[in-house]
Amino acid sequence: MSKSPTFTPIEDRVLVRPVAAETVSPSGIVLPDSAQEKPNQGVVVAVGAGRTNPDGTRADMPIADGDTVVYGKYSGQEITLNGEDFKILRAADLLAKIDA
Repeated sequence: MSKSPTFTPIEDRVLVRPVAAETVSPSGIVLPDSAQEKPNQGVVVAVGAGRTNPDGTRADMPIADGDTVVYGKYSGQEITLNGEDFKILRAADLLAKIDA
């Protein structure tokens, strides 16, 4: 795994490295790129400070670096940093945290 890029999300945003899509079906058939599902899981590599509450305090982020998360297939913004694909998502776009 390559080194994480220098990237600081703003407010309640998180930077997620999506897990690779399955390239072989459970029955052993190799899937072409067009048939592969978009990944909806990833590992958090950077977390913002949290949104600012009306009273000026920061809301706690429900997620931390290294957490594995599930998000909607079409959520967030896809970006490429140092040749690697990432997603920028708001904390509210995260559907679940997976505990190993």
